[in-house]
Amino acid sequence: MSDDRPVKLTVTHRFKASSERVFDAWLNPVKARGWLFVTAPERPLVRAEINARVGGRFCFADLRDGEAVEHVGEYLEVDRPRRLVFTFGVPKYSPDYDRVTVDIVPDGEGCVLTLTHEMGPDGEKWKDSTEKGWSKMLVGLDTWLYEAPATAQ
Repeated sequence: MSDDRPVKLTVTHRFKASSERVFDAWLNPVKARGWLFVTAPERPLVRAEINARVGGRFCFADLRDGEAVEHVGEYLEVDRPRRLVFTFGVPKYSPDYDRVTVDIVPDGEGCVLTLTHEMGPDGEKWKDSTEKGWSKMLVGLDTWLYEAPATAQ
């Protein structure tokens, strides 16, 4: 991963849930399986693995045309409940890894999450779809936080 990331996008979402609840949804495989990298109901995750520590890795795989497509990365910073930084790649589509920073700030009884995705040199071609994807996933997280059974949370 290069330190030169010319393409950067930012997505912000306000949650009614606490910073702790939102943060934990990123690092618990049972919770994350309900929303993270789930881009369509017809493409469920077939794998959700998380080693939630600095230097730990994650792997989420969804099915696309019968093939498991992995979303992988390594945690660079884990500061509950404020900040999460990780590398991110989809090896099937690119050998490059991006950098994603998730900042969560308390806001009344809820919180505001700001996600910054720093992409490599070919990031421009993925920028719009990536921004839409993150926005959709954060809405999915918001929905999941209120619809998931209490035992899953």
